[in-house]
Amino acid sequence: MRPIVVKVGPLASAVVNNIAASQSPGAAGTLTLNGTLVTGGVATLDTPRQVLITTATAISFTITGTDWAGSPISETVTNASSSVASVLSYATVAKITNSAAGTAITVGTNGVADSPWVFFDAYGLGPTTVQANVTGTANYTLWTSNDDPNSPTNPVNPNAMNWSTALSPMVATAASAQGFIEAPFLWAKVTLNSATAATSYVTTTFVQFANAPL
Repeated sequence: MRPIVVKVGPLASAVVNNIAASQSPGAAGTLTLNGTLVTGGVATLDTPRQVLITTATAISFTITGTDWAGSPISETVTNASSSVASVLSYATVAKITNSAAGTAITVGTNGVADSPWVFFDAYGLGPTTVQANVTGTANYTLWTSNDDPNSPTNPVNPNAMNWSTALSPMVATAASAQGFIEAPFLWAKVTLNSATAATSYVTTTFVQFANAPL
């Protein structure tokens, strides 16, 4: 497999209401997207990243938008305390519905983002080298999964993927690192857990050993 390089970050500063300013709907419905990131009813984020919904009301929200590739994505999250973040990273947000009445609901961004997902050759040889380079000050985690949204027999929704940490040097670390994955996985991603500046990011290179023998 040719080397695949993905980058996550840098992120603009998190803003809790840059997608939707505070509103208190009296019933289930659709939130008004009116934050500073919104043009023509659609919020365009600085880079694909998590969406943060803040409210004291314990209700559910369904977020609809697009991902790194511009493909449609959607998920439902439930607020259990003061705020809840999306599982997926959104490039754009086109619609957010609320399941019931709510008080002082705001929608914005936090400081967490996923890289584009890397798909490995499932029919190739497994060993894969991974190198993550940190620029600036950032904390990140490498994740892998054998769930597959594109499976013809057992597709898994992107927001329900089961991700696991594969390399201990690349779990909640701020250091550049290298690693070796012996067994093949279908997918990998790098999560930027935090960054101390708008110039900090992580660049990760994956090299799978070889294609399947003839």
